[in-house]
Amino acid sequence: MISDSPLSRSQRVKAAAIATAASPLIAALCATFRWRIDGAQHWEAVIRSGRQPILALWHGRIFAGLHYFRRRGVVVITSQNFDGEWIAGILHRFGFGTARGSTSRGAARALVQLRRDLNAGRPAAFTVDGPRGPARVAQPGAVWLSGATGHPILPFHIEADRYWTARSWDRTQIPKPFSTVALVIGEPLQVQDTEPASLEAARVRLEAVLAGLERRAFGMLRDTSRPGAA
Repeated sequence: MISDSPLSRSQRVKAAAIATAASPLIAALCATFRWRIDGAQHWEAVIRSGRQPILALWHGRIFAGLHYFRRRGVVVITSQNFDGEWIAGILHRFGFGTARGSTSRGAARALVQLRRDLNAGRPAAFTVDGPRGPARVAQPGAVWLSGATGHPILPFHIEADRYWTARSWDRTQIPKPFSTVALVIGEPLQVQDTEPASLEAARVRLEAVLAGLERRAFGMLRDTSRPGAA
């Protein structure tokens, strides 16, 4: 794990305490969810091909994804600040790895680590509009990594039928206990190279694909709310 933390010892201790307290509460809440899954075969197909998926989602849909993709060795970029420290602690408890960096600090080094992890057989994940937004605007990190490594992007979207919404730039969705959660995984997207025109075309395509997956997730929730639905 890349680490040159600018935090003080007291900040690190506080972050560890937050992660320790929050992790079992998150696990207990997520255990109540009723899942509706579409596209799980795409993950399996990428793994069978000998490549690794580069998961791509919107920042506001992290919460339930943390539970679904737990203990798969997925490596995630987390910021080198206090929030990133306790988030990293939670991720580690759910079986994720972390590469420390963000668009403002350590991004190049984190991408280098992700490239090595992918080539060593570990999946990666990006909140493609993070860490600061603007919301629903994909940043180029995931498409660059795909073009540089040959590993495909695997986009997904999550929606819940009942949830709380955080007062944050990304409007983070936290499903309520016993809610129905729809997860839609799209087909793998391959970026051919790292030329600027290719990356921009792939970035725009990724935004469009994620919008389509969101519509499918809402459709799945509507279907399950109809009389007689499973």
